[in-house]
Amino acid sequence: MTTTAQNEPVPATAERRPRRTKTILGWAVIVALVLIAAFVAIRVSATPPGEHGALDPEGRDDTGALALAEILRDQGVEVDVRRSRVEARAAVDERTTLVMSNPYTLTDGALETLIEPADRVVFLSTSTHLLNTLRIGENAPGTRSAVDAACDVPEFADVGTIRADRLFAPAGDVEGCFGDAESAAVLVDDRSGDRHVVVEGTRLFSNAYLAENGNAALALALLGQTERVVWYVPSFGDSDIEGKSIDTLGSLTPVWVTPAILLLLLAGVAAAIWRGQRFGPLVAETLPVTVRASETMHGRARLTARAADAAHAAEALRDGAQRRLARRLGLAVHSGAEEVADAASDRLRIPRGSLQTLLAGPLPTDDAALVDLARRLDELEAAVERSTRRPTDHSTEAEGTT
Repeated sequence: MTTTAQNEPVPATAERRPRRTKTILGWAVIVALVLIAAFVAIRVSATPPGEHGALDPEGRDDTGALALAEILRDQGVEVDVRRSRVEARAAVDERTTLVMSNPYTLTDGALETLIEPADRVVFLSTSTHLLNTLRIGENAPGTRSAVDAACDVPEFADVGTIRADRLFAPAGDVEGCFGDAESAAVLVDDRSGDRHVVVEGTRLFSNAYLAENGNAALALALLGQTERVVWYVPSFGDSDIEGKSIDTLGSLTPVWVTPAILLLLLAGVAAAIWRGQRFGPLVAETLPVTVRASETMHGRARLTARAADAAHAAEALRDGAQRRLARRLGLAVHSGAEEVADAASDRLRIPRGSLQTLLAGPLPTDDAALVDLARRLDELEAAVERSTRRPTDHSTEAEGTT
């Protein structure tokens, strides 16, 4: 140790070096971790998707349909998986159900050729183009809570309830099940003598959700009516669509971009370390200014009004009304729109569909629709508040009478 003229001890240089060495070593570890994280992120982003896609009968992940295929086999149904449309068409006979997800890789002509010999075809997922091609219906807005079949198709009688993520408006003479005449989750078309069934089952029939509600029963009702199922899996390798491949970001990026990004990342880390050491460690300090919540609320409201963003304002109104309704109805503050709508409809004795549309339907696009939405939300909150206070008021009047 050395001393100054005032006899105050000053740490020697030999004692300061280990502490500085530890600091440098710590920053080196941080830089190494950042570089490793960047490398892993680049590798993950460049990794191709899994071998099996959604609703693949051999897919074992959450989006696959291996569980459904195994249930069919356990019920004595032969599941014949085909990945070639030519082989699938040749395998179809009168005791066969042809099943596939949305055949987005086929042209209309190839799809017609594929389903021509089949008496029973089930589409486990669909698109707007497929609906138009089959002339079976069109998309319908809104969502539904768990519903039963409510149609005349006998195999759906014991399915129970399902909660569909997508609804369709059936065309004329097309049977709509699990909904009503205006919107249904399953469309059954028997107009040509053959049966074509369309359902959006990407979530319903996946491995992760097959055990929920009546999803498995619906799958058996759709695919278990024949002794054999030919399951065609669409893929780009079996596509008949001819055209130039679409350029992707990876194909358009020069080879030197990745090393340049890593170099810039390293330079940014080094600059952060250099600038950070100039000011020393951070010091916690209480801010001298307190901003009231009301000022923040009014400021955000003025910004929304200036931007004429009716959808964003409506979303904020819905969020606030939903949280207040949940608190009034004794639900959790973060309850979903469906739970709040169900509880409010039970309390007010009004249809659930109107409340679900009000709390989770399409957002308004203009000021007039926004004002109407705000008025309806305010009326709903007032009605719920009156219904929650009514028993207390009656008890108070009874006490006064006594």
